[in-house]
Amino acid sequence: MMKKRGQIVIISGSLIIIAHILKYLNFDISIFNGLMIISSIVAGYPIAKNAIGALRYKILGIEALVTVAVTGAIYIGEYWEAAAVTFLFIFGAYLEARTLEKTRSSLKALLDLAPNTASVIRDGKEIKVSPDDVLKGETVLVRPGEKIPVDGLVLSGNASVNQASITGESVPVTKEKGDHVFSGTVIETGHLELEAERVGDDTTFARILEMVEEAQESKAPTQKFIEKFAKYYTPGIMLLSVIVYLITRDLELTLTLLVISCPGAMVISAPVSIVAGIGNGAKKGILIKGGEYLEKAGKIDIVAFDKTGTLTIGSPKVTNIKSYGMSEEDLLFLAAKVEMTSEHHLARAIIEEAQTRISSPIEAATDFEVFPGGGVKAVVDNEEIYIGTRKLLSDNEIFISNEIEEYLIQEENNGQTAVILAKKEKTLGVISIADKIRDDARNEILNLRKAGVKKVVMLTGDNRRVANAVSKELGIDEYYAELLPEEKVSKIKELMKNNTVAMVGDGINDAPALALAHLGVAMGGSGTDVAMETADLVLMSDSLSKLSYAFGLSRATVRNLKQNIYFAVFVVFALLIGVLTRNVFMALGMLIHEISVLLVIVNAVRLTRYKGVHKDS
Repeated sequence: MMKKRGQIVIISGSLIIIAHILKYLNFDISIFNGLMIISSIVAGYPIAKNAIGALRYKILGIEALVTVAVTGAIYIGEYWEAAAVTFLFIFGAYLEARTLEKTRSSLKALLDLAPNTASVIRDGKEIKVSPDDVLKGETVLVRPGEKIPVDGLVLSGNASVNQASITGESVPVTKEKGDHVFSGTVIETGHLELEAERVGDDTTFARILEMVEEAQESKAPTQKFIEKFAKYYTPGIMLLSVIVYLITRDLELTLTLLVISCPGAMVISAPVSIVAGIGNGAKKGILIKGGEYLEKAGKIDIVAFDKTGTLTIGSPKVTNIKSYGMSEEDLLFLAAKVEMTSEHHLARAIIEEAQTRISSPIEAATDFEVFPGGGVKAVVDNEEIYIGTRKLLSDNEIFISNEIEEYLIQEENNGQTAVILAKKEKTLGVISIADKIRDDARNEILNLRKAGVKKVVMLTGDNRRVANAVSKELGIDEYYAELLPEEKVSKIKELMKNNTVAMVGDGINDAPALALAHLGVAMGGSGTDVAMETADLVLMSDSLSKLSYAFGLSRATVRNLKQNIYFAVFVVFALLIGVLTRNVFMALGMLIHEISVLLVIVNAVRLTRYKGVHKDS
């Protein structure tokens, strides 16, 4: 289509140039007029064709205005005006298409990273196949400089892998046996042997491409408003032109009014900015699911963070063990038996510590029961064992001595999550667990404030003392502790009453809150289906540093969009006044119109080079 449009531009422009040369050489004026008419037909045919096609769907668009105006210009003998208008319109459309390609450069860069071939082992032999033909479970070989064609598990080898296509981070990471890798990433040094876990359209890279493409086609509220406005604007201009003609009886003035009133720059002002912004985000490892969310991110007043796995790294470790009447190892071994069936992150920390310290196999306890927000209960050697919070013990009438209470307070004030191990008769001990705060968390909270966020809050199921310690360390404005999942949702509802709220979580445990908030943000989303499906914005790298960039990009996009709209409206009204005061004629009006469209696009292209303005302190 672009090639064909380029050919039309060349033919039409050549005819106009030849016509002017022949006129200069004093050839008969009828030759000049004939060439201008032919040029008008060559350039005007695709315009008229599009106009008729739109009318079939009851759409009165820009092409219809130009077609009517050019037909009228030929009718009244303004052949040069007709040729100039059609040439400028088709030439402008060609330049717009070429320039718009730049706004999609980030998506094109992603497409270029798509792997072309895959080396798999079949029947004991290595063969090359299309990545789409790799079967789940097959062994895939990847060598230096090659793109990884599947999401897979490393079976053997060691390699430095550039994951920029997924996370936006260009610093390579080391991958070895037991690690997971993603399609579209590149091995810089070393080699890997993989087991294909996700193939074809199911890979993380393929899903990112699909979501970015869908996002660039989606419409922001401002864009929807402009399109609705344009729907009534074009018929309105036609009606105004009829009124002007009835008053002035000046057909040339009327036709000029039709040409210069084309709202091209206005119609394109929003989508071109949105596409550029989403493309920039994709390049940086920020998956924005549509123009609506890109626009919304710039209006966020409050950011609510989950604690575990969001402000902390999500890998808690046992830090202290305090036992009463038994050894630390025996307490830990008992706790691990109870927690073996649990999938809670604190349970995983206890089990990992037990497996590190104790060589004996750990058998899961029986009659396992979960108390949401409180802890768990299970039977070991015919005795009910409880692990959890004070509330769990209180609800089951288990006494906590002053000595144990003081120890719990001490650990919690130090930012430790202290879980109590008890049986019906007494408390057996306390296991302290801590999750390391992310290195970039404090700087990122400062950067969010620089990006325009008014308040930062933390929602956690942890106890108040731990929440207070983390909040003080990170400079968080407010915290809400000891929340059950449904209470997090209630708190988000409360915050949303008078503010625009973003919820940031891991995309799994926080799915209800992510879905409810004005903007749901999932971080560390590489390969996480729930994160990609639930959140409106996904930070593909396991780092908070992209969040303020995303908010800054959103504000830059909204600013850019408004600049485009104000400029487009100003040009239309300026031209309208120029025509009505007889200072702007048809060809000049079309030239200014096309220049305005190009300036709008060029302004939007600046967003592809946005690098953020908020640096770490």
